[in-house]
Order: sequence, then C-alpha cells, then structure tokens
Amino acid sequence: MRKYAVIYRSVFLENLQYTMNIALGLISYFIFIFVFINLWGYLYAEPGTRIAGYTREQMIWYVMITEMLWFGARSGAVAGQVSADIRGGNIAYLMNKPYHYTLYILARYTGEWSIRLPMYMALAVAAGIMMVGKLPGFGLPALLSSAVSILLGVTINGVFKICISLLSFWIEDANPFQWLYDKLILIVGTVFPIEIFPEAMRPFLKMTPIYTVCYGPAKLAVDFRMDQYLDILLAQFLYLAAGCGLMFFIYEKGVKKLYVNGG
Repeated sequence: MRKYAVIYRSVFLENLQYTMNIALGLISYFIFIFVFINLWGYLYAEPGTRIAGYTREQMIWYVMITEMLWFGARSGAVAGQVSADIRGGNIAYLMNKPYHYTLYILARYTGEWSIRLPMYMALAVAAGIMMVGKLPGFGLPALLSSAVSILLGVTINGVFKICISLLSFWIEDANPFQWLYDKLILIVGTVFPIEIFPEAMRPFLKMTPIYTVCYGPAKLAVDFRMDQYLDILLAQFLYLAAGCGLMFFIYEKGVKKLYVNGG
C-alpha cells in the first residue's frame, strides 16, 4: 500500500499547483445550484409543501450535495487516461511496473478528488447557508455517516468508470459509454432523488450505482436514520467489492488479449 500512498501524494501535490483552474469550475457549479434553488423555490411556493417526502430545505440541500459529488469527483485519470494509455500502447509499459495498473489509476483518481471535492464542499455549504439556511435536523450522526458514505461513493464511482475505460481493450473508444454513465448518474440520482420516480422503478434504481454513488450520501445528510444508514453502507460495501472484482477481471482479460496479440 505504501507505493500507492506515494502515487496519491504526488498527484495531490501536483493538483495543488492548479487550484485556480479548479476554482474556475466552481462558477459552473454555482450557476447550476442557483438555477435549481430558484426552480425548487417555485415548486415549493406553498408553505409546508412536501414533494416525495422532502421539505424545500431538504430537497435543495439534496441537490447541492449530489451536484457537489458530481462536480467534485470528476477526474481525467479514470476516464481519459485509461483509454489513452490503452489506445496509445502506453499500457504495455505501465502494466510491467511494480504496481497494479488499476490501483495506480485509482490512487491518481483519489489524489485528484482530494483537492476538488473539499473546494466544492466549501462552496456548497456557504451557498446553502446563505441562500437556503441551515439544514434542519443535521447533526453529528448525519455528518459522520454522510462523510463515510461520500468516501465510499466517490471510490465506487471511480472503480466503475475505470471498468468502462478498460473496455478500450476491445473497442476503439469507450467515451460514449462514459457519457451514458455520467448522464445516468446526473439525471436519475443527482438532479432528482429516487423517491421522485414511480414506485415501480425504485427497487430497480436501488440496485444500480446511483443508490451508492450519489443518492445514499445525500440522503443520509438530509434525512439521517440509522436503519437506512446500515442499508446504504451494506449496499456500498457490496458494490465496492463487486466493482473491484469486475475491474480486476476486465483488466486481466485485456492484458491477456494484449499478450495473445503480441503486446
């Protein structure tokens, strides 16, 4: 694990040099949040209104947290670098290094979002308190549980994006699949909570990465319940284990394909 810690530290320090570039992305996040605050404010025009069980404050904070995760956990390592390494042949050099390539990419990804995510988190908290007010009922249990869930959620997101990028071993460009995955996470679990959708769809949505990547962490922050926390935590551990297994499986198959075709 020490070698991956060194990779993480080097990427973390490298990204510290580009905090101003990351800060420019905060403008897009703020505009997005401003639009949705006004949209939900209009829908909650009547005092005491609840939509899908959410109060106005809960719904707006939910969107701000999920958007924070979507913007803050974006990374070129898990999408662009993996595909570029495979298409350009650099993978033949990197896979002979004294580390596992997929864990190397995951360490780089973690180093990237360790800078981005706290910056978006700080903006989300500041904007939320100024424009919406404090989140009712938010306390230490909700803070700790959502923090753990956020760490697991962004890791699961990175693992599955690596899995998609590894498809470049067989197809020319995996970017369309990255796009579909990102838009699924954005539209279904980020902009709208699962409770908004028809009841028949909810069990299916809870079996997708949406439940563990964005919905779970945000739901725990806006409406903490211990039983729900345990359900989300179990789902995240299962998804992380399944995702890692799939990631290693696809990588090994891809490497074997390279050897068969002469590297």
